[in-house]
Amino acid sequence: MKSGFCVLWGRPNVGKSTLLNALLGRKHVIVSPRPQTTRHRITGVLHGDEFQVVFLDTPGIHEPQHKLGEALVRNARGALEDVECVVFVADATDEPHDDDQRAAGLLKNVRVPVLLALNKVDAAAKLAEHRPQFEALRTFDGTFEISAVRGDGVEALKQAIISRLPKGDPYFPPDMLGDRSPEFHISELIREQALLQLREEVPHAIAVGVERMEPRPKGLLFIESLIFVERESQKQIVIGKNGSRIKEIGQKARAEIESLMGRSIYLELRVKVREKWRESDMWIRRMGYEEG
Repeated sequence: MKSGFCVLWGRPNVGKSTLLNALLGRKHVIVSPRPQTTRHRITGVLHGDEFQVVFLDTPGIHEPQHKLGEALVRNARGALEDVECVVFVADATDEPHDDDQRAAGLLKNVRVPVLLALNKVDAAAKLAEHRPQFEALRTFDGTFEISAVRGDGVEALKQAIISRLPKGDPYFPPDMLGDRSPEFHISELIREQALLQLREEVPHAIAVGVERMEPRPKGLLFIESLIFVERESQKQIVIGKNGSRIKEIGQKARAEIESLMGRSIYLELRVKVREKWRESDMWIRRMGYEEG
């Protein structure tokens, strides 16, 4: 039996979360076209007859613009402790950015295997040019050309990860898929729909919390959730004309939550203003974004 922890690492918007879902063969974390969709270290467990891989999805490495950004980078760096493998995910459609350099620099003291996953190869017109540029960032233990969306190369990457794990007993029981609560995943599914439905700067100012979950008659589950924004103008955008935008967010999030929970949901969404919460240590902690 082989088992161990593997970190998915890289700058924002390179497809780490999409890759995690592809590796697990299920939707485990939210995805969106927005940079910095992932704000937590999220564990996803892949079980096999002769292996167990504990994947850690991480926030993208970037130059922080506010205290929330600083917390997200700390969350990512904390994932490098006591792991057996790192997968450096890069966007093969572009040459390395400053944040790719920054992400590579933070791995300079890592002594475990680091694999390079060149993602989005299905759309990479200059892959032959970009591959050596990424390989020059540091010494890698292997390079894999993948498309997390289509699945190209994902199985080969998975087998390479497994082959680099040490022998050992599983860390989690076979029925455990991760270490987050249902409330966490519900709040993330709501935030995912907000990211997909909203525009401009509003998505980055959003946080979501589940205030209440209660069983109701006939198997219905009542969920009350708050969407936090930083300004009154953002609140009006989230609500939309005659409540149209928040209704759309709620309808699409409810469908995702019902699939997750396997039961009928009544979802009540409300929007609250917390001015400049991304610059507040207290609110960053209260909203669960300070993970150490």
